[in-house]
Amino acid sequence: MYKKIQILLVKMGKLVVCVAVVCTAAVCGAAAVLLMMRRMKNCGEWGKAMAMLKEFEEKCATPVEKLRQVADAMSVEMHAGLASEGGSKLKMLISYVDNLPTGDEQGLFYALDLGGTNFRVMRVQLGGKENRIVKHEVKEVSIPQNVMAGSSSDVLFDFIATALAEFVATEGDDFHLPPGRQRELGFTFSFPVKQLSIASGTLIKWTKGFSIEDVVGQDVVGELTKAMERVDLDVRVAALVNDTVGTLAGGRYNNPDVIAAVILGTGTNAAYVERAHAIPKWHGLLPKSGEMVINMEWGNFHSTHLPVTEYDQNLDAESLNPAEQIYEKMISGMYLGEILRRVLCRMAEEASLFGDYVPQRLKIPFILRTPDMAAMHHDESADLKVVGNKLKDILEVPNSTLKTRKIVVELCDIITSRGAHLSAAGIVGILKKLGIDTLKNGEKHRSVVAVDGALFEHYTKFRNCMEGTIKELLGDAADSIVIELSSDGSGVGAALLAASHSQYLGLDES
Repeated sequence: MYKKIQILLVKMGKLVVCVAVVCTAAVCGAAAVLLMMRRMKNCGEWGKAMAMLKEFEEKCATPVEKLRQVADAMSVEMHAGLASEGGSKLKMLISYVDNLPTGDEQGLFYALDLGGTNFRVMRVQLGGKENRIVKHEVKEVSIPQNVMAGSSSDVLFDFIATALAEFVATEGDDFHLPPGRQRELGFTFSFPVKQLSIASGTLIKWTKGFSIEDVVGQDVVGELTKAMERVDLDVRVAALVNDTVGTLAGGRYNNPDVIAAVILGTGTNAAYVERAHAIPKWHGLLPKSGEMVINMEWGNFHSTHLPVTEYDQNLDAESLNPAEQIYEKMISGMYLGEILRRVLCRMAEEASLFGDYVPQRLKIPFILRTPDMAAMHHDESADLKVVGNKLKDILEVPNSTLKTRKIVVELCDIITSRGAHLSAAGIVGILKKLGIDTLKNGEKHRSVVAVDGALFEHYTKFRNCMEGTIKELLGDAADSIVIELSSDGSGVGAALLAASHSQYLGLDES
């Protein structure tokens, strides 16, 4: 009986072992199938991500032929905007600046530069042709979001006047204001303004994230003057200028060959020196100089030749100013990072770019700033460590694969190249309008375009791409055109224009 039980147990043991082996094989087989399915899913999703990348690249394409069409369209719109008010998407605003700085300017002058999320206050001691800019000091102030989109003009201008008063109070002995004289200021206001005179103008509309409705239609110099009076600050606004006009003035002060200025920063714009007789909508007496500075407001340029994608369309539709500033939304610093965020978000949702989840922070508008985008684009490390750190710190993606990081860099390149190419085409459009985009009868001339703004100054790949594209578009004429950085040009330019429009002109500075 005992032996029978032993034999039975042995047989049962073999059965258990057999069952265990079968179960283990089944589990391993199931795991292998799951792994294979996951790999197939990953391959499918990766293929979809690459297809989305390729499609985006194709839609953003800016071949030379298309860029020539954009340049032509810019020139045509310039003509239309100069012919009549409302004749073009380009405002082509008359600045009332018909005499740019000569270098003879002397004295102490202030400048206030409002044009983005920060504003600057500056003082400059000018010493004439011999000493030029003797000394200058600058302070930058960040504007809170609730002030940028507040309910009252008083909130914004009181904030600015208070900061200006604090800055004036720190004026040192190195700056000399003759006794009995009022301080004078050049006000750089980098938004569309209908200029009424050299020192007055009404706001047409806000851009760059500002939205304070009761300022629209008001004289911004009057609003600033009232705010300064409320804080007991005795300063006269001698000149109201756009940042681009200020950059043009600063550029001309340093280089007499400067004929145009472009801002490429948070926003974008261009100004240039036009022949007065080529402005049909100008009904006043022709200036003695025969020239007039035109503020183009080129951010509002639009053409069917612009490679607008669905991401651009959605960004525009959800912006504070839909159907406006289309060109600016494709090339300026405020929007490049946001375009990148929107593409990454779509790829995360539809192609699992970051794995089986969509980072929640990726859904926050404007969380990816253009400086962060530039840092990732400039990452040359083998493992793209900077890209990985940015994704982790900003979007809270703890672990990103090298393949994913490479896609991010590729997207940065596509978006930035498109912006740089379109910026170049715009500049060539201005040169075409002035008739200096080609060499005629072997003549040689030298024309300088002064460029200011953090996007151009600090985003190296953007700058190099833009300059290379300008040369490609101009061909043989490229050697006669110089693109020159004019850092802080708009602030210094405003102070220079305040000096050239001072109420004390002609009086003995002694």
